[in-house]
Amino acid sequence: MTSSQHAVFKEMPGAAPDVMRAYDLAALGYEETEFSVEGTATSYELQGERGADGHWEVTPGAGAPFRTRIVVRRPIDPARFSGTVVVEWHNVSAGIDAAPDWGFFHRHLTARGHAWVGVSAQKVGIDGGGFVEGIHLKVLAPERYRDLEHPGDAWSFDIFSQVGALLRLPADENPLRGLASEQILAAGESQSAACLVTYVNAVDPHALLFDGFFVHGRPGVGVSIDGVFIPSSQREGMEATRLAISYKGERIRQDVRVPVLVLQSETDVILLGGRLADQPDTERIRVWEMAGAAHADTYTVSAGRHDDGTLSPERMAELLRPTTNLMIGNTESPINAGPQQHYVSHAALGHLVRWASGGDAPPSAPRLELDADATGYRLDEQGNALGGIRTPWVEVPTSVMSGLGQTGETFAMLFGRTEPFDEATLSALYPGGKAAYLEQFEVALDATIAAGFILGEDRAEILAVAASSSYPLVVLEA
Repeated sequence: MTSSQHAVFKEMPGAAPDVMRAYDLAALGYEETEFSVEGTATSYELQGERGADGHWEVTPGAGAPFRTRIVVRRPIDPARFSGTVVVEWHNVSAGIDAAPDWGFFHRHLTARGHAWVGVSAQKVGIDGGGFVEGIHLKVLAPERYRDLEHPGDAWSFDIFSQVGALLRLPADENPLRGLASEQILAAGESQSAACLVTYVNAVDPHALLFDGFFVHGRPGVGVSIDGVFIPSSQREGMEATRLAISYKGERIRQDVRVPVLVLQSETDVILLGGRLADQPDTERIRVWEMAGAAHADTYTVSAGRHDDGTLSPERMAELLRPTTNLMIGNTESPINAGPQQHYVSHAALGHLVRWASGGDAPPSAPRLELDADATGYRLDEQGNALGGIRTPWVEVPTSVMSGLGQTGETFAMLFGRTEPFDEATLSALYPGGKAAYLEQFEVALDATIAAGFILGEDRAEILAVAASSSYPLVVLEA
């Protein structure tokens, strides 16, 4: 049911500007090429009710011309290519064309030799608009992107499909520059995850292009079939988004064609309403909820921007320290400084690659334990959430790590909180001091690895960063 037209692509000269990445891809053994992609896309029209079960039927609507761009990152050495391509639906919530999932899992992706393709699927990332006015492409590099043309987000689903179709072409005809894809996975975080929910429910049964989906930080509902996230959010911002999803939830359809792994933080489950979807695990669906994690954290805004695989443990620990200073403004209290989302996303992607190739399904994870009115979590004696994926940052804590309760400017509520323990609390928890803490941390880490939620290949780095972190935890001054 995707457009009968075939998109064409053309390499864009020079390097694509990137305001989020502060390292050279060559350190990871990768190179980047940017392409323009143009064609005619088809919109969709919903037939019947949009049920909470995700079984949404659509038919083709109007067509419209488009010219967007994709960013391709691939191993410099073709022999390293694994055959897997991860296609990320760029996130536009902050008014920029961003790739947060690349940020979270690029270290694992590049270590395994996967290719990555970022798709400017939505109009906001190119022309602006949305929740806030940010540095969209035509502001970031006006001359470079002046010819891009996006008809609107009703056509974003087919644009994404047409990029997937290009990646299915033979090695000498696709944008991977001589590499032949064997497996194509779709990924998206936050608003992009909401787009993927709708794509999986309505479009994928007809497009038949992707081998699996990584849905990260989804809200309680998908976007509408005309591409609008939540209608009131366009007028009233993120608070309206939270209120709009407070009364309903929409599942990913249980008869999904291919594996879907949903990764959720504490913020996503309650504040964004993800739990309202009440999504059960099935033969082809896994939902992982992480205790102590926020929608975004210090790895998102700091460490991940510099993490080219060469950082010393001391430097990584410094970049992960809690702070109140964000690029978008300040928060009222230190943001979430737990790196568990970064490392758990490595495991999630690793599981999805094997699962979508016909291997074993990922382990099922316990769900976070909600309080009586489902507006918060049941907490342990130290104040950390109970249930969910347990990592050493909540099992052997030096602070309260939460995805809730943050205040401040714009998107501050998505960054969670870190409340460092005082020395008296640490002494009561770890009478033997930092050495005792690190010993318990290692035991908890090994338990998380054994459960399948962190990769053994990340063990040495995690232990080295823990040993290099301040004890008690120190907040980075704004």
